[in-house]
Amino acid sequence: MRFGINLFPTVGPSDKAAVEYFDDALALVELAEQLDFHHVKTVEHYFFAYGGYSPDPVTFLAAAAARTSRIRLITGAVIPAFTHPIKLAGKLAMLDNISHGRLDVGFGRAFLPDEFAAFGIPLDESRPRFDEGVSAVRQLWTTTDLVFDGQFHRFGPVTLLPLTYQRPHPPILVATAITPSSAASAGANGYGLLLVPSINKREKVQEMIAGYRAARAAAGLDPAGEDIHLSYNCYLSEDAGEAYRNGRRYSEWTNARLLEAVSAWGVTRSSGYEGYENIVQKVSSADFDSSLRDNKALVGTPAEVVDRVTTIRDWFGDVTISLQVVSGNMPLSESQRTIRLFGEQVLPKFS
Repeated sequence: MRFGINLFPTVGPSDKAAVEYFDDALALVELAEQLDFHHVKTVEHYFFAYGGYSPDPVTFLAAAAARTSRIRLITGAVIPAFTHPIKLAGKLAMLDNISHGRLDVGFGRAFLPDEFAAFGIPLDESRPRFDEGVSAVRQLWTTTDLVFDGQFHRFGPVTLLPLTYQRPHPPILVATAITPSSAASAGANGYGLLLVPSINKREKVQEMIAGYRAARAAAGLDPAGEDIHLSYNCYLSEDAGEAYRNGRRYSEWTNARLLEAVSAWGVTRSSGYEGYENIVQKVSSADFDSSLRDNKALVGTPAEVVDRVTTIRDWFGDVTISLQVVSGNMPLSESQRTIRLFGEQVLPKFS
């Protein structure tokens, strides 16, 4: 198993100044490398305290690359629908070169109606724009004198500069939330998978992973090349009571920020987002105790978290786990303690 940190901001200006958030996040990146974590990951979101401090993960990861030398840098994820493919491919290729080939590129569809409205893009175009955007970026990385004739973008002949450091291109991952067909599509294309187990039942996550693996096998791909990332809110303390108390507080903080961001789904419908009409109710009814009972959060003492990770491995296999250590406006010292305890007492059990 491999472990990294997912720096998902759930704060806004009334909670923490942006400069302070980025200083703290970069300090956590340096600590994660010192403790031999596999990766650092961050998101693309806009406007809300839920992720809004990270409108461009490439910018943050470039700063992280300058402060580190080994840790992998993962976009989790960039949104092709919101950026022209030439711009997106060029930014990512620059980062891959700046980091000497440490980049993994996660692509996502996005799911917040307010973001689509601001960019003037219909929600119903999300899937075709995603598919076209990923295809265009991949071709720009690998093709000289590319002529691209898509539904939304037409250009060429062009040759991207710079080309990526990794050849033929950086590893590609695809974010999927609740749709098994999306997981299977990622497998068939040889991509990795980004999942958030907290929003699904264990059986649903197992179904999605099984579909991903089956599609890879049907495509004749080596099982050793699979790349499945699962993100979990994480809070560790040597004191179990403190871990549960603060883990609950930051989990509820994050959930409240998510509820603000998804509120538009209360009056929004899209054929491209089946089931999302229920998301407000699901987020509203989220319960920390149930989440902990169902092993959807890595909260507790180091020994307890070892047991939780062992269970995750039994359920899903040797996956890659991303620790969301900034799941609320917690002090930097608490995030550092969580990373240090995990790195020193949990990670070695699974390396």
